[in-house]
Amino acid sequence: MDITSPDKLIELLDRHAYLADEGLATAAFLALRMGRPLFLEGEAGVGKTELAKALATLLEAPLIRLQCYEGLDAAQALYDWDFARQLLHLKAAEAAGITDVSRLEGEIYDRRFLIARPLLKAVETQPSVLLVDEIDRADDEFEAFLLEVLSDFTISIPELGTVRAATPPVVVVTSNRTREVHDALKRRCLYHWLEHPSFDREVAILLRRLPGCTETLALQVARAAERLRHADLVKPPGVAETLDWAEALLTLGAKELDPGKAAATLGAALKYREDVAAVLGNGLLAHG
Repeated sequence: MDITSPDKLIELLDRHAYLADEGLATAAFLALRMGRPLFLEGEAGVGKTELAKALATLLEAPLIRLQCYEGLDAAQALYDWDFARQLLHLKAAEAAGITDVSRLEGEIYDRRFLIARPLLKAVETQPSVLLVDEIDRADDEFEAFLLEVLSDFTISIPELGTVRAATPPVVVVTSNRTREVHDALKRRCLYHWLEHPSFDREVAILLRRLPGCTETLALQVARAAERLRHADLVKPPGVAETLDWAEALLTLGAKELDPGKAAATLGAALKYREDVAAVLGNGLLAHG
C-alpha cells in the first residue's frame, strides 16, 4: 500500500475508524518508511493497541500479538517443541520396528513438530504486524532479549538452523509505564507518547465507533470522562473505557447522560471501588 505522507496515513486510518492526530500519524509514518519499531507509551486505554490493529488492517497483514507479563521468557516468545506429537511419532516408529537412532532424532526435530510462538511467527510471516504489548510488564532479561531480536529479526534454532525475516515485520511496542523501559530498547525504536485525546477528538471517536450514539450523548460522555481524568482517581478512564461507557448507556436506550444511568453504568468507565465511591460521593456525575 502506498502511504506517501502522515496526512495520507491519517486518511487511511480514519477509514478503519482510528482517528489519529498529526503527531501519532507522523511517528507511525516514519516507523513504516524507516523500517523501525514504533514505541508507544501512555496511560492504559489511550489507543496504543488499537493503532497496531488498525495498521494491520490497512496493510492487509496479520496481527501477531505478544502479550508481555512478569516471568515471560525467550522460549515462550520464540518457539516450543510439541513433545506430545514427538512422543507419538517415536511410539509409531517403535511399532513399525524403526530403530535407527540418527534417523529418529532427525525426524522428531522436523519443522512440523515446532510450535511457532509470536516472535518466530512474525519472522516467518510476510507481511505481518508484530504487537509487543505492555513491555513494561516483562522482566529486564526479556527486554534485553527482545532488543536482540529487533536488531536483525534473525532467530537461531539449534536443531533446524537460522530463520531470517525476508521482510521484517512492522513492529509496535507498547508500554503503560508501570516501570521505566531501558534506554537501549527505546533507542532502537521511534518513540511517541500517546496522550488522552482532546475533547473534540474524543467526541469524534465516540460518534465514529458507535453509530447509534447521538451527538448529545457523545458530548456529555466525553465531558464527563474529561472531568473524571482531572479528579484524583486511582485509574482515570481511557478512550477504551469511554467507549464502553457510551456503549453501556446505548444498550440501556439512553439518548443523553442523566445522573441515574451514569451512576448505574459507572462500572464501564471505572474499575476500582475507591474511584466509584469517590465519584458518587463527590457528585461528579451531577453535571450534564
